[in-house]
Amino acid sequence: MMGYFSTSISCLGNTFFMQTENVLNTYKFPVWKNSILRNPRGFKLIKSNFRPLSMVKSVNEGENKEYTNEEKEEKPRFRWLKIDFNISEGQKQTIAQIPPKMANRCQALLKQIICFSPENGSISLMMAAWVKSMNPQRADWLSVLKELEKLNRPMYFEVLEHALTEESFEANVRDYTKMIHCYAKQNKLQEAENTLLVMKNRGFICDQVTLTTLVHMYSKAGNLKLAEESFEEMKLLGTPLDRRSYGSMVMAYIRSGMLDRGESLIREMEAQDIYAGREVLKALLRAYSMIGDSRGAQRAFDAIQLAGIIPDVKVCGLLINAFVMAGQTHEAVITFDNLRKADLEPNDKCVALVLAAYEKENKLNNALNFLIKLEKDGVMIGKEASELLARWFQKLGVVEEVEHVLRDYASSA
Repeated sequence: MMGYFSTSISCLGNTFFMQTENVLNTYKFPVWKNSILRNPRGFKLIKSNFRPLSMVKSVNEGENKEYTNEEKEEKPRFRWLKIDFNISEGQKQTIAQIPPKMANRCQALLKQIICFSPENGSISLMMAAWVKSMNPQRADWLSVLKELEKLNRPMYFEVLEHALTEESFEANVRDYTKMIHCYAKQNKLQEAENTLLVMKNRGFICDQVTLTTLVHMYSKAGNLKLAEESFEEMKLLGTPLDRRSYGSMVMAYIRSGMLDRGESLIREMEAQDIYAGREVLKALLRAYSMIGDSRGAQRAFDAIQLAGIIPDVKVCGLLINAFVMAGQTHEAVITFDNLRKADLEPNDKCVALVLAAYEKENKLNNALNFLIKLEKDGVMIGKEASELLARWFQKLGVVEEVEHVLRDYASSA
């Protein structure tokens, strides 16, 4: 019988015989009579439990393996949407704005983003599917992000967020800074700090632009301490600070009500021939104006002119308001006259402020002369000034008398 078996499988070589013997030794078959060696005619090409030793070993090792729910469940996939004529008219118009010279792989992704529906999967799954099928380069990522920003698509933020996790994006410190800035605009302070931590863990060092963004972010959040720490870290870089870096810290002081420190920093800038921007100086002027600090407001106004910025009507109005709140009617009127001399058309707010200053000192005649002069110069008073006059005249009980005087003046003019 063994001779027969040897003859039948001799063509398979000695390897098969040795593996068969090892299998027998491994399983130690208790019943010899049912063995295939006793009945060689039963040896057929059918599915059996017979496996080579290497497979037996792997099966035995895997018998006790416990699979997690995530391994048992099939990984979610993004269903790539077919763009056809069933899309909305708005989607068609947006797709038509995609530059025709843009790479096809980029156009394909933009169309999916424009027609995106949560029913097809998440943004992350869509981006992962695009990366796997298209193998994009950094230039492709930047092209898509630029177009999304241009189209003002709400998913720009999510796409940039995912791009930072992809190796093909080749993220640099400026990309992370932009992400931090996006988070800061949405007041997501924790997410911004997490992004900063990831950036540092990847070996990127905060530069002046990143630290300026942090100062601005902490300033808006009302965290002056962290804003100051970021500003001091910026100074330690050894790189000369620019107007934007200084301005972000000045705004932090203004928001915290520390106007003197903000003004001190502006003087430090001016000593280096660096001048704060219009919005920063206007914010300082507004802050002084709202608390009636006419001296501080005048200094801020002078700083605006020193920076080569021509004051407009709103800036002049802030200075007038500071004088009115400080009870300095004469200075308020002089500022108004200077506004006129600069060929600026006074707005309703400025006129109302001067009238309010006269009302505080109960100088009705001065107010009437002021109005007559404006009327002569062709300046019409608006709603705010008219309502202030009406309340003042009613309080004095001279509504009819004033109307009579104005009618007489109009007829004589």
